[in-house]
Amino acid sequence: MTKLTRRATLMAAATGLATPAFLAPATAQTAPAETPPDRAPYRRLKLGDFTLTTLLAGTRPMADPQTIFGLNATPEDFAALSAAAFIPADASLNGFTPTLVETGSEVVLFDTGLSPEGITTALTAAGVAPEAVTLVVLTHMHGDHIGGLSDGATPTFPNARYATGKVEYDFWAGAGNAGFDAKVRPLADQTTFLNDGDSPADGMTAILAPGHTPGHMAFRIDSAGESLILTADTANHYVWSLERPDWDVKYDMDKAQAAATRRALFGMIAAERLPFIGYHMPFPGVGFLEPKGDGFRFVPATYQFDL
Repeated sequence: MTKLTRRATLMAAATGLATPAFLAPATAQTAPAETPPDRAPYRRLKLGDFTLTTLLAGTRPMADPQTIFGLNATPEDFAALSAAAFIPADASLNGFTPTLVETGSEVVLFDTGLSPEGITTALTAAGVAPEAVTLVVLTHMHGDHIGGLSDGATPTFPNARYATGKVEYDFWAGAGNAGFDAKVRPLADQTTFLNDGDSPADGMTAILAPGHTPGHMAFRIDSAGESLILTADTANHYVWSLERPDWDVKYDMDKAQAAATRRALFGMIAAERLPFIGYHMPFPGVGFLEPKGDGFRFVPATYQFDL
């Protein structure tokens, strides 16, 4: 089998292929009928008595990332920070990482990715049927978080109930947003609405983290004396948003509030030395933070959750 070089891989990404690598069909005549994915689209972790599984529901290459991140940074500063972190300033790869939490009595899915196909592929790889999900929690209503709820007619998780922030839901209910109207509004009768500090299930606490959207929420997971924070889209890049929390991000609806929320939430995570899962952090999305200069350095998790 031909081994792809790094240059060939980058060239493939630059063409903007619509299908994530782990969904692409095998094309080589010598490939087996079922070719394993380039990497497993899930990572299972132990947190106290809970099992957490991060799910890679899709990836998307991006060109010219400073049109999204660091809008208020100079091109020179953006390039310098990128070079210091060993990443290019003119390209990026975005991942979408819902998280499954199995408590023993509940199977809780936080966010659903871009599409039913993406989330069900990752769940199936992890050995979990969509029918097993008992609760779907939505951190906010952007399309890459609600897209996997349904195909517009048939729910992806037929046995689930739903929970989301009341402030978030109320905002989008009046926004005339097609994605919300097609995928979230039909589930209103099955949805519990959360405020800051509410619990969608045992061991889970909502944390209002506004700025990215008006009612964006993070969640604290606690089990048997161990804790972890699901930060959702509080930060959207492990360098450009964490090391420079005051850099503006295109998709933050209130940029000043988003920056303040980043400082507060990630400051707490760093001070308490808590692990966190970020929806757009490098897959599997799990890591720690240490203060660094004006922001934070992302420290990827290794084997801590396997012991």
